[in-house]
Amino acid sequence: MPSPRFLWHPLHRPACRSEDPELFFPVGGSGPALVQIAEAKAVCARCPLRRECREWAVGQGEDAGVWGGLTEEERRSRSRRDAAGGRPGARRAGRPADG
Repeated sequence: MPSPRFLWHPLHRPACRSEDPELFFPVGGSGPALVQIAEAKAVCARCPLRRECREWAVGQGEDAGVWGGLTEEERRSRSRRDAAGGRPGARRAGRPADG
């Protein structure tokens, strides 16, 4: 797997670099794992490289952990949505916008 180059960005240090990597890889999806996921997302929320991280994880098909503020399921959902041709709220060709 290619290395996520954004982790070594010359101008911005990712917020996760000073955190325990285990924080970003919760086991399960309920109970204590939900708290861990929320804590990981809070780190991502203050990261200057969140977008790059998220794009890398989605592009690589990363299937474990919290990357760029998204869980595995959120990345899968985003990939399915993108494959279906759009983002939420995006106008589809031939359809009028709501309003």
